[in-house]
Amino acid sequence: MRHPVVRSIAVALVAGVVVLAPPIAASADVGPHGPATATGSGGAAATVDTLATQAAVDTMRGGGNAVDAAVTAAAVLGVTEPFSCGVGGGGFMVVYRASDGKVTTIDGRERAPAAMRPDSFWEGGSALPFDDARFSGLSVGVPGTVDTWADALSRYGTIPLSAALRPAIRVARNGFVVDQTFFDQTQQNVDYFDDVPSTAALYLDPDGTPRDVGTVLRNPDLASTYERLAHLGPKGFYSGAVADALVGTVQHPPISPTANHTWRPGVMTARDLKAYVAPERNPTRVGYRGLDVYGMGPPSSGGSTVGEALNVLEGYPLSTMTREAALHSYLEASRFSFADRGAYLADPAYFDVPLKGLLSDDFAATRRAFITDTAARSPVAPGDPYPFNDSGGARAQATTTDKGPGTTTHITTADAAGDVVSYTFTIESTGGAGMVVPGFGFLANNELTDFNYDSLTHPNRVQGGKRPRSSISPTIVLRDGKPLLAVGSPGGSTIITTVLQILVDRLDLGQTLPQAIADPRLSQRNTATTQVEPAFLETPEASSLQARGHTFSTTPEIGAATGIEFAAGDQLQAAAEPVRRGGGSAMVVNPSP
Repeated sequence: MRHPVVRSIAVALVAGVVVLAPPIAASADVGPHGPATATGSGGAAATVDTLATQAAVDTMRGGGNAVDAAVTAAAVLGVTEPFSCGVGGGGFMVVYRASDGKVTTIDGRERAPAAMRPDSFWEGGSALPFDDARFSGLSVGVPGTVDTWADALSRYGTIPLSAALRPAIRVARNGFVVDQTFFDQTQQNVDYFDDVPSTAALYLDPDGTPRDVGTVLRNPDLASTYERLAHLGPKGFYSGAVADALVGTVQHPPISPTANHTWRPGVMTARDLKAYVAPERNPTRVGYRGLDVYGMGPPSSGGSTVGEALNVLEGYPLSTMTREAALHSYLEASRFSFADRGAYLADPAYFDVPLKGLLSDDFAATRRAFITDTAARSPVAPGDPYPFNDSGGARAQATTTDKGPGTTTHITTADAAGDVVSYTFTIESTGGAGMVVPGFGFLANNELTDFNYDSLTHPNRVQGGKRPRSSISPTIVLRDGKPLLAVGSPGGSTIITTVLQILVDRLDLGQTLPQAIADPRLSQRNTATTQVEPAFLETPEASSLQARGHTFSTTPEIGAATGIEFAAGDQLQAAAEPVRRGGGSAMVVNPSP
C-alpha cells in the first residue's frame, strides 16, 4: 500500500468484512502498511497504492464504471509510482463488458520510431551492454499510455479524460509521502539519475541522495501536463509542446556536462508520435477446468504463454496430486511454454505468430509428452506449433534472451454492473530510460530494450514502427460467461509465471485469492535454475523438488499482484500484496458489515 498519510482512510473503508462461503477468504488481510484484502459490494479496486485505489473507488461511488476507475487509478499511479509507469510508457488493458458478455483488449504498447533498424543498438559489430542501451534515447519507444486511456474511456467509459485526471492532478500538486520502496527504487538509479538535471531536480535531494522517507514529493510539472491533457485530450500529448519536448529529450538527451556515462541519442520524431494508435485487439482464450481464461495477445506473450501452460496442465489432476507434484508440473509446463514464447512471439504486424497453434490442445499434448517425473534440463527446444495452426509460416529461432524483471504496475477494477478491467502498464525498467522530460515531469520509457536487440534475425528483432514483445499478462476468468476472477502483476518475464502460479493455486490447489497472491513464488522460464523467493525454501516442497532435479536461485521478491474475485450474490473480494513492494491496497465501494 503506500503513503501513510491516507492509511486511516483506507482502513476505515475496508475495516469490516464478513465470512463468505468457501472458497472466498474470510478475513481482511492487514499487511505492515494496511489492508490488502477487502470484501463487499458495489465495486472493487486493487492497486499497489492507497491513493490510486481510493481514487478508483471514489470514481465508482460517483457513478463511474470499472473502466473509468481503472484510468483514474492509473493516472494517480503515474504520479506516485513514476519509476514503474506513467504517460511516458505503455501497457495492455483487458476489459469484460457485462452489457454483452464480451472480452476485448486495448494494445497500448510502445512502438519503435520509424528510423529504428535491427542494428540500432549495435556498435563495433556487437550489441550494446544493457545499461548502455537502456540509458539512452535509443531505448525510448513511442508512448501508448495516453492513447490507451483516451480510447478506453471513449469506447467503454462514462466520464471524460478530464474527470479521470482530476484526482491525479491534485496528488501531483499537493504531493505524496515518500516511503521506503520509493526510496529504494530511487537509490538503485542514483548513479544515472544524477547525470540528468531534470531527473535529479525531481527525485534527488540537493546532496544527490534520494528524497528522504517521510518527506512529501510534489510534481507541479506533471500536474500541468495532466491539465494540458484534460483540456486538449490525446493531441495534447502526441503533438505540440509535450511532443516537442519528448522528441528533444530522445534526440538530445538532457545530460549534465559532469555526467559520468555516455547517453546515446535516439531517432524519434514528431511524425512518430502523431502516427501512434492504440488498437483494440481480440483477447486470447483457453478453456481450463470448465472456465474461460482470457488474456492479452501479441505483441504481448502473456496470454499465449499462460494459456499454453494451462493447456499443458489441464492434462494433470492437480487438485488430487500432492502439492510438490503439482508444483513440479507447474514448473515444467512453464519451462516448455517459455521455450515456445522465446521462439514465436513478436509483433503480429511484422511476424506471422502461430497463435492458434500455440493455444491448441493438441499442441499442448505434444509438449506435455516431454514432461517426466524429473526436471528437464534448460534450455529446452521450442516445439512446432505450425501443424496445429491454420497457416504455415517461416520457422522461428529459439532464444534464451531474458532482460530480467522490469518494474511495472497492475490495476484490477470491477463495478456494480459486473464490468471488469485488468490493466498492466509500465515504463519497463525501474525508472525507465532515466530521463525526466524537462518541464513536463514524466520519465521516458526504455521499452525498446524488450526487443531481442542483440539479434538481426529474430522475430522480435528491432524494426521501425514495431512493438516489442511484452510479458504483460492481464487476465480475466469467466465461469458460464460471467466474471469469476481477474488478476495481473508486474515483474518483467516473471509476470507470466506469477499469474500462472496464482491461477494454479486458486483454481486447482484450494487456496483463496489472498492466499494465492501471498504464496511464496517460484518462476521457471526455460533457464538453468528456477528463481524462487527465500520463503519458498522454507516450505516442505523445496527439498522434494530438488530431489526431482530442480535447482534454485533466490531473489528477494517476484511480482506484486492484484486481483478481484466474484462471490455469491453481489459480493466482491479485492486482494493485493500484503508485503511485496511495500504492500498493496484493496478497497470496495460498500464494505461488508
